[in-house]
Amino acid sequence: MAISTLQRLSSQIHRLPSRAILLRSSTTLSSPTPSGGSKKVSDRVVKLFAIDLDGKKREVIGLSGQTLLKALTNCGLIDPASHRLEEIEACSAECEVNIAQEWFNRLPPRSYDEEYVLKRNSRARVLNKHSRLGCQVVLTPDLQGMVVAVPEPKPWDIP
Repeated sequence: MAISTLQRLSSQIHRLPSRAILLRSSTTLSSPTPSGGSKKVSDRVVKLFAIDLDGKKREVIGLSGQTLLKALTNCGLIDPASHRLEEIEACSAECEVNIAQEWFNRLPPRSYDEEYVLKRNSRARVLNKHSRLGCQVVLTPDLQGMVVAVPEPKPWDIP
């Protein structure tokens, strides 16, 4: 029974015009740009650097449109299990990072909600001028080469 079904399906596939299969597969590999060309994943790559807890500079690779948090979790600098939510309303500032001054000025300003979360979760209730929430920083090609520091976990985050 199963063999006859497989034989029937394979004969149907062989009857499809190969041009239709090629067109379908090529449209899923790349998305068209407004100029009519196609945008490759390699065109969306944003390389940045992160200073880890040991003070080592590590290369981090993210994609344009992705959050800094996603890029840092993908390379193992931030534990993904502790950052399941990227919604500012549910944020506990566990994805707080410090951004070097020359890059900090290239980012859009913090929202009121981001400032509130950063102040609320600061021990002194004072806003560090270099702090940003990784879940609120969206990577763009302009941020290529950005340097961020992953701070030590807060005492209440350590098990």
